[in-house]
Formats: sequence, C-alpha cells, structure tokens
Amino acid sequence: MKRTTIYLDGDLELRLKAEVQRRHVPMAEFVREAVEAYLTREPPPGPPGAGAFASGRSDTAHDIDAALAETGFGGDPPVHKQAPPRRTRRRTQRRARRRA
Repeated sequence: MKRTTIYLDGDLELRLKAEVQRRHVPMAEFVREAVEAYLTREPPPGPPGAGAFASGRSDTAHDIDAALAETGFGGDPPVHKQAPPRRTRRRTQRRARRRA
C-alpha cells in the first residue's frame, strides 16, 4: 500500500472520527473502503455526445466505407480547375516595355 495525505474540513474530520469510533475500525481502513466504494459505484460517463445519435445500423464500424459512400462522404474529392496565374504590376510593365 501507498501512504498518502488528505486535507479535510473541520466538520468532515469530526464526522469521520465519530463514524470510525462507532464502527470500531481504523480510520485508514474506513477511508480506503469509502474511496473504493465511491470509485466503483457506477461506470464513469462516456465522452460528451457519446450515444446521442443513432444511425439505425449495427455494422457501421465494420463496414465504414459503405456507410460513408451512402452519404457521399469520403469519395474522391471534386476536381477544381486551376486558375491561371495572376499578372502582377511588375510583370505587366515588363511586357509593355518589350512590346514598345
């Protein structure tokens, strides 16, 4: 076991000492049991939003590509034409000098 220190409010310390005396158990044992009971009473909540949405499908994780294809997400990205290079003032001035 590992030794640790905890800080308690005065009222909480008095209540803890009273309960320990009433039960006739060492304070360390009582605190260990209380912490264990607190940590195992219910599973911790999942991340925010977990389980908030239902797709109606049970095989989504197994067949993710098909599920995404149905929505149009995850396919090939659209092809965009590349815009012609912009002419800068300096470039335009050079061309004008050449022509003159």
